[in-house]
Amino acid sequence: MRPDRARINGEGLRHVGVPYDSDDAFVRLVVPRVRIALTEGRRVLVITCPDNLDRLTDALGRDAGHVDRRVAASWYAHPYRTLAALHDYTRGRRTLVVGEPAWEGRNDREVRELIRHESVLNAALAPYAALLFCLYDLRRAPPDALAYHGVSHPLLLDAAGETPSAGFVPPGELVLSGDRAPLPAPGPGAVTIRFTARELRRLRHSVADWARTAGMARDLVTSLVISVSEIAANSVEHGAGFGTITMWNAGGELICEIADPGGALDDPLPGYIPPEPESPRGYGLWISRQLCDLVELRAEGGVLRVRLHLSLGA
Repeated sequence: MRPDRARINGEGLRHVGVPYDSDDAFVRLVVPRVRIALTEGRRVLVITCPDNLDRLTDALGRDAGHVDRRVAASWYAHPYRTLAALHDYTRGRRTLVVGEPAWEGRNDREVRELIRHESVLNAALAPYAALLFCLYDLRRAPPDALAYHGVSHPLLLDAAGETPSAGFVPPGELVLSGDRAPLPAPGPGAVTIRFTARELRRLRHSVADWARTAGMARDLVTSLVISVSEIAANSVEHGAGFGTITMWNAGGELICEIADPGGALDDPLPGYIPPEPESPRGYGLWISRQLCDLVELRAEGGVLRVRLHLSLGA
């Protein structure tokens, strides 16, 4: 275990779901725990809506100056960049993070990935001396998020204190709606290119040309090419040594599917956990999840399919 993943005095993650039903309940549940964390010498980060940040500032008084505060709408804009940010914030130090995703305006797919993100935190931050309190406003959070908060959190908090969640499911065993359904067929106008190690450079140029022709913003073209290149290189090095990429445009996003006939899906959390710096593997999917809007994986009929989704942008 590398130093920044070592436990501090044997202390690991405590991940707690915190449903609340009023502004007063938010203050009663959060403020005492922030004060305790500050007295323990923890670094404290609170991520929620602007109104709740104002309530917290008023209730803490002078202590508010010792708390890092972030607006949820920007912090939670992309679940797996959020995961990386939390990883960076919590490693190597004792922390309290109070987080409340911004659910407004999210479609079903985005809600599902935020639910998955909450579950994955149990594995990604497990070695760290972090207290992670995840807020759920019963008046505003979507039904799916409320239904799963006890599934993704080992502990739940209410006015009586913390209790184990009877419904908790380890992140590697979590199955959400659609996770095991076959991927839909590629859309109209799909283009397929076969590649081997010799064609990787040509493949990158082809993906970039295709994305630019489709009208993708320049910086997003770079993100797409990096992601495709990482997954294709994995197929060459660790899979069959060759594969295909199929590309098409659907609903304002570009979709690239890399198919590897020699691939396998043997990691229960593929690309969700930050790889060790010294590891020769594990970067491709991690990088792709950071750069793309959605990464889907299926192992079907001896073929591993990695489907990358990225919006066209402005």
